[in-house]
Formats: sequence, C-alpha cells, structure tokens
Amino acid sequence: MEFGRAFSYVFEDSDWFKKVALAALVSLIPIIGQIFLIGWALEITRRVIKNESILLPDLDFGENLGLGFKAFVVGLVYAIPIFILMIPNFLAPLMIEVMGEDAGGVIAIIFSVCGGILVFIYSLLMAFMLPAAYGRVADTGNLADGLKVGEVFKLVKKAPTAYLIVLVGSILAGLVGQLGVIACGIGVLLTYTYSMAIMGHFWGQAYNEATGGSAVRPAASFEIPEP
Repeated sequence: MEFGRAFSYVFEDSDWFKKVALAALVSLIPIIGQIFLIGWALEITRRVIKNESILLPDLDFGENLGLGFKAFVVGLVYAIPIFILMIPNFLAPLMIEVMGEDAGGVIAIIFSVCGGILVFIYSLLMAFMLPAAYGRVADTGNLADGLKVGEVFKLVKKAPTAYLIVLVGSILAGLVGQLGVIACGIGVLLTYTYSMAIMGHFWGQAYNEATGGSAVRPAASFEIPEP
C-alpha cells in the first residue's frame, strides 16, 4: 500500500485543477451530484486496479453517474441491517405508552443501548466491507458483484491490513475534505472532491492487495491488429 501516494498522485496530472473543479461543480446538483461523485471516485479505483498511467479522470457525466448509482445501491443494501437495528429506538415511545413509564422506559433504554452497540459493531464491519464491494464494482462494472457478500468478505479476509489502512486513510481524507471550510465554505467543494479522489485511490490499492493484482475481469473483445 502506498499511503502517501493516495494523497499526492492528483497533483501529478497537469490538468488536475480543471478535472477536480469540474467534478466539484457537478457535485452541486442535489442528490445526483453526490452519486456522480462516487462514480467519479470509482473510475479512479478502476484505473488503479488496471494500472493505467493517467489516474485522474476527465468528466464523463453519464459513465460516472451510472457507476455511482451502482455504488449507491450497494451502499444502501449494506446499510439495511443498520436500519433494522434502529427500529427499537423508534418504537421506544410506543413501549413507554403501552407498558407504562417505568417498565417501558427500562426496556426502551435496554433496547437503545444494545441496539447502539450492535449498530457500532456493524458500522465498523461495514467500513471494511464497503471499500471491498466498491472495488469489485469498479473492476467488473457489475452491480451484482458488489452484492456478493461472501466474495466481498473474502477480499477483506485476504488483506485485512490493507482495508484497515483504507479506513485510516478515509478518516484523514474526510478531515482534508473539511479544510475548505476555512475559506468561508467556498473551498470545501474542491477539498471534498479531492478527498473523494483520495478514497478512490485507496479503494483500488486495497483491492489489488487482496487480489494480488490478478482479479478476474470480463474478457476483452478480439481485435485484428492493423498491418
């Protein structure tokens, strides 16, 4: 894992400011912009996996949005257990009303504490699983590959240290993304987009560590070379 390069590779591209700025502008579109930005980051992941020389992508709205939507669905599916674990918190007022303030309050507190612990544990697991799932989506372009939990878990199991580094790197990237607030909030668009570029690189690196750089990909079409 090249920890420092995930932060520095962006500036190796002579057009880095234009590429980051355009992606940042598109990200302003409500909801769609954020989905696009995830896809833009996953395009970086794909390029890292395929070891392409130019890692920072130009703006390709349709392609990036499509890839981002697949990642959005994957993230939503992986988050379902969290929604389920939070149900007791929403039912707490009802339990207090039905069982009385004393008994219902105690049960509500127990459910709330236990649910909070389980949510924390699952969120930590999800922090390892999602980058691996994103790597599979970026590699193959198929939504279903990101939802194969068994295969995704195998990636994490093969390279737990790599995905721990991704977690640490993502935390640092998140801090970098907030630096733009110093410029009265204007610069946060650029720094947040830059942080997504950092995470995209980390996702690709970890995926290569887990697969040994030999992931199975769709076969390329056969072309007859020109004479």
